[in-house]
Amino acid sequence: MVSEKRTGHLAALLTILIWGTTFISTKILLTDFQPVEILFFRFIMGYLVLLTAYPHHIKRLGGKQEITFAAAGFCGVCLYYLLENVSLTYTMASNVGVIISVAPFITAILAHLFMKSEERLQINFLIGFIVAMTGIILISFNGSQLKLNPVGDILAFAAAFVWACYSILTKRIGSFGLPVILTTRRTFFYGILFMIPTLFLFDFQLDMPRFTDMKNLLNILYLGIGASALCFVTWNYAVKILGAVKTSIYIYMVPAITVITSMLVLKEKVTFLSITGTILAVVGLFLSEYNRTGSKEDE
Repeated sequence: MVSEKRTGHLAALLTILIWGTTFISTKILLTDFQPVEILFFRFIMGYLVLLTAYPHHIKRLGGKQEITFAAAGFCGVCLYYLLENVSLTYTMASNVGVIISVAPFITAILAHLFMKSEERLQINFLIGFIVAMTGIILISFNGSQLKLNPVGDILAFAAAFVWACYSILTKRIGSFGLPVILTTRRTFFYGILFMIPTLFLFDFQLDMPRFTDMKNLLNILYLGIGASALCFVTWNYAVKILGAVKTSIYIYMVPAITVITSMLVLKEKVTFLSITGTILAVVGLFLSEYNRTGSKEDE
C-alpha cells in the first residue's frame, strides 16, 4: 500500500513537471496554429498513441458508466481547455494562472460534498491552500499590475471548476476496475467528439503542410505524446490511487515549474518575488499533503 501510494505521488509529480513546461510548446505553436487547432491535433495524436500502446477495448459498460466517461471527456478534454484558452483572450495570463490554481480548493469542496466516504476536508489542506496561493500570487503578479477583467476572470474560474469536476469524475472512473490506459482513451474519445462542433466556430484549418516545419512537428509531438497521452494516464492513475484532492494539490507546483523553465529555456529574469513565491507554493503543497501528525494521510 505504501509503495503504491508512493508510485501515485511520483505519477502526479511527473505529470505536473511536464504540464508545467507545455506553455513553451504552446507559445511556439501559436505562431502558426490557432488554440483550438493545437487542442484538436494534440488529443487526436494522444488517442492514437494510447490505441497503439494498448490496442484493447472495453467490452461492456453500463449506461451510468458510459455517461461518466462522456462527462469526463467533456469536462477535462474539451471544455477545460476551451475555457482556459478563451479566458486568455479577455484577461491577463497572470490572472488566469492564479484563478486556475484555485482548482484544488474547488476539488476539495466537491469531494467533501459528493465523496464524503473517501475525501475529507482537513485543516492542513486549508492552511496549505493559503500558503500556496500566496506564493502563486507573488509569482503571477511579479512585475505586473493586478487588473480585473470580469469576462476573462469568470471564464478562468469556470475552467478551474470544470477541472475540479473532471478530477471527481476521474476518481469515480477509477472505481470501475478497468485499466487506466483504456479509461483514459475512452475519455479522450468523448472529449474529441465534443470538440468537433467547436472546430467550426473557431475556423479550424487542417493545413497539414504546417507539420513539415520540424519546430511545429516536435512541439505537437511533445504535447500529443507527452502532455496528453502520457500525462493524462499518469494523472488518472494518481487520482485512482491518491484520490482527487491529494492529486489536485500538485497543481500548486505549475507556476513554480513555469518560473524555473522560463529561467532555463527562455532565459527570463528570476526575481526575489518569483523565488519567494516558488518556495511558498512548494511549502503549501507539502502542508496540504500532510496531516496534523506530520505523516501522510491514507485515503
